[in-house]
Amino acid sequence: MTPTSERQAHPARQTPARTPLGQPIARRGVCLVISAPSGAGKSTIANALRAADHRLLHSVSVTTRQPRPGETEGVHYHFRTMDQFQRMAEEGEMLEWATVFGRGYGTPRAPVEAALAAGRDMVFDIDWQGHRQIRDALPDDVVSLFVLPPSLAELERRLCNRASDHAEEIARRMKAARDEISHWREFDHVIVNTELDQAIAEARAVLVAARLETRRQAGLAGFVAGFDAAGSGA
Repeated sequence: MTPTSERQAHPARQTPARTPLGQPIARRGVCLVISAPSGAGKSTIANALRAADHRLLHSVSVTTRQPRPGETEGVHYHFRTMDQFQRMAEEGEMLEWATVFGRGYGTPRAPVEAALAAGRDMVFDIDWQGHRQIRDALPDDVVSLFVLPPSLAELERRLCNRASDHAEEIARRMKAARDEISHWREFDHVIVNTELDQAIAEARAVLVAARLETRRQAGLAGFVAGFDAAGSGA
C-alpha cells in the first residue's frame, strides 16, 4: 500500500469551472457526510480528502468534555459547559448533537451555513443519527456516503489492531457496528473499504460529482447567458 505521505504529495485536484474572465462559476457548497461503523475508516477517509483539497473545510465540533493536552479552543473543539451546550441545542444553534457517556457533542450551525453560502465544502465523519439530523436541517445541501468494511471479521481485526481498546470495548463496538450498518440504505452512496487508496478515490469521486450538480451551480445561468450575448454581438 502506498504510504499516506506519498499518496498525498501529488493529489489529483479538481479544477473549478471558470468564466471567460477567469473567475470560478459561483456555486453553493456541498455538505459531505461520511458515516461508518467504528474501525471501517470514515475518519481516515475524511482526513485524506481534507489533506488533498484546500477547499474542503473541517467542521469544528462543540463538546462538553474537558480539553486534552495539546487541544486548542476553536481548533480541535469548541469547549462548552453542559448548560451552554443544552442552550445551544434548544435555541437551534446546532445542526446535530448527541450525548455520549454523559458528554455532549454537536455541530454548530452558523459556520456551516456561512461556508456553504460562500461556496465552500465541508466534510463530516459522524454516525447515522448525526447524518439524519444534518439532512433534516440542510436537505438540499447534504450528500452522504456510507463506508462498509469488507466483513465483520475484518472489522473486528482492525479494531483489535488498534491496541487501544480492551476486549469488552471491542465487543461493544462490534455490537454497535451491526446497528450502524443496518442504516446503510439511508445514504446516497455506499462504498466498501477493502483497500484504503481505492476507498479514498471513490469518496473523492462522490465529492466531485456533488460539486458538479446543476442545482448547486448558481452561476451557470449567467455563464450560459453570456453565450447568447456573445452570439448576438457577433
